[in-house]
Amino acid sequence: MSVLGEQATVLPEVDPQRPSVARIYNFLLGGRHNFAADRQAAAAAQSVMPELPAILRLNRQFLREAVRLADEAGIDQYLDLGCGIPSAGDAYDVARRVRPGCRVVGVDVEPVAFVHGRLRSDGDPGADVLYADLLDAHQVLASPPVRGLLALDRPVCLLMVAVAHFIPDTGRLTEALAVYRDAVPRGSLLALTHACRKGGSPQIDQVRRIYNNTTAPLATRDAAEAAVLFGDWPVLGPGLQTFGEWCSVPGRRRESGTAESAFLVGVARKP
Repeated sequence: MSVLGEQATVLPEVDPQRPSVARIYNFLLGGRHNFAADRQAAAAAQSVMPELPAILRLNRQFLREAVRLADEAGIDQYLDLGCGIPSAGDAYDVARRVRPGCRVVGVDVEPVAFVHGRLRSDGDPGADVLYADLLDAHQVLASPPVRGLLALDRPVCLLMVAVAHFIPDTGRLTEALAVYRDAVPRGSLLALTHACRKGGSPQIDQVRRIYNNTTAPLATRDAAEAAVLFGDWPVLGPGLQTFGEWCSVPGRRRESGTAESAFLVGVARKP
């Protein structure tokens, strides 16, 4: 449902010659909302890191687990920061399958993600997408979609899956996350995944160079740097860990050891 009223969102012209991280992600997940430049960049990255699709699948597994934890805690509203282009298994899809009446607001600065997200939420009274930079936290929180759909006096699940490592400005990132954490009440969750500097493929530097030519450079961080993003919120067991250490769902699909150590993941709760 669009709650923007009569105010139109002005989108920049999309440059199909410049790869977009959101469209690369969409392609690697088997989506159709991408251009030749995105597919070429994805192929180049996958040629030096063949486990990329497996890493994306693990991100989706973590997302499902995070939504399950939120639902078990009675949380029925989600703010998906860096929501990406709609596809099966994304936050909207997973949250609605777990609890059909939940509310989901996505935020993305990728025009293609916004347009297709808005098309999907059209006619849905419990969902909307905001075209904005998630780093502009005050603007996001004051926006009609957030104010119209999310009750910030009740716990919210903040989702930041496969996004933070595309924000190299650590200062702005930590400041923005502090604003989001302050805006939500006790019992809220923050679920986050982040490319790990010490884990993953030894070809990570080559992948970083490929992503440096896209709309967002890749900035890996180590565990101590990633932990700062949770602020003073306690991280739920087993803490901030790699995919392989964190995900313990019986019968879950196993991936290569390299893929399972490539990201740090965790869920924190506001005390």
